[in-house]
Amino acid sequence: MGTKGRSIVGMDVDELLATLNRAFADEWLAYYQYWLGAKVVKGPMKDAVASELLLHATEELSHADMLAARIIQLGGTPLITPEEWFKNTHCGYDAPTDAFVKEILAQNIKGEQCAIDVYQKVLEMVKDKDPVTYNIVLTILEQEVEHEEDLQSLDEDIEMLMIRK
Repeated sequence: MGTKGRSIVGMDVDELLATLNRAFADEWLAYYQYWLGAKVVKGPMKDAVASELLLHATEELSHADMLAARIIQLGGTPLITPEEWFKNTHCGYDAPTDAFVKEILAQNIKGEQCAIDVYQKVLEMVKDKDPVTYNIVLTILEQEVEHEEDLQSLDEDIEMLMIRK
């Protein structure tokens, strides 16, 4: 941990670490939800949906990596067990109990909308107080917004296919 890097944070670092760890938990659970959804998805356009879910899974894992690095920079420890992820998550985990594409997409759209809300709040929390975290969170937020758009577009395409049949 860099002492100067921690000292430039103009807010309670322990509060920030708790918030970042909750987001870290969300990212791991989102990664697994996407990854598993890609494996079990069934229905129209399942290959396109699975490809998109795997891409998003990779990006969620990258978000977890960015958050872990920042947590460590600030002198914290990322949550180290899945049990801690479930205890600390903002957005939870929706098991893909119904593998139909529309259901898988709906679960993941809901997750993205939660993530967008979370990262918007974190941005407000760190604005003008921690530029390093702000930039990390802004990058993640941009990708979460893109994920929601991608999933909603797929859902609309599937809806159109189903109406035309």
